[in-house]
Amino acid sequence: MKIAISSTGKNLNDQVADVFGRCPYFVLAEVEGEKIVKTESVENSNEAQASGAGIATAQLMADNKVDLVIAKNVGPKAMEALNQFKINIYSGDGTVEEALNNFLTKK
Repeated sequence: MKIAISSTGKNLNDQVADVFGRCPYFVLAEVEGEKIVKTESVENSNEAQASGAGIATAQLMADNKVDLVIAKNVGPKAMEALNQFKINIYSGDGTVEEALNNFLTKK
């Protein structure tokens, strides 16, 4: 499973960003069972977009073959786009690592 966490930075110890579509980075985590196998960061080039950032960011998630997004807040248009791509959404906060571990232990 590939999970994208909206983040203020590039690492597991950075905070979950307040928003999905305009967050500066995503930490992508490859997960097998409850174990994190690999992580990488992706810059969100849609952060400064005047409009449509949520939809464009949902497309970025689909392009990266993400199965699930962890974010504090996902706007309605982004949520609709993620649903169309069949990408699940989970609410999380704290550090990226805490949010990821909370998801892995609650699923």
